[in-house]
Amino acid sequence: MSGFYVSVGDRSSFSKTVGETDVYLFAGITGDLSPNHVNKAYMEKSRYKRLQAHGALLVGFMSTASTLVLAHARDDADETPVSLGYDRVRFLAPVFFGDTLTVDYTISAIDLERRRSNGDITIKNQHGTLVAVATHILKWVRND
Repeated sequence: MSGFYVSVGDRSSFSKTVGETDVYLFAGITGDLSPNHVNKAYMEKSRYKRLQAHGALLVGFMSTASTLVLAHARDDADETPVSLGYDRVRFLAPVFFGDTLTVDYTISAIDLERRRSNGDITIKNQHGTLVAVATHILKWVRND
């Protein structure tokens, strides 16, 4: 679509292995010290048998994919993209320490009148299991 900074179908993707440090640092930064994330003995008694990453950490990875898809859109831009949020965020399967996640972000819609773009996001683990999905909404604000 001409006259805008991104086009429907623009994509980004990246992969990252979730480490123990990622989860513990995130827990410390956010204060979310739920035993699901930081208490190995507690989780060994659960159905999952091991610690899990925070869902909110996955939203952070979604933000990274957004930044990547916009990298080319910032050159000579008259507007700045800002996040309006994530709709229909769903955590579909647990993410464990050592899982390698692949985040895919695809521009799925553009609303020229409202100066918005939507991105569809999927996150899969190394087994191809879909672990999270969301729709990201960006507002393009004029640089005045």
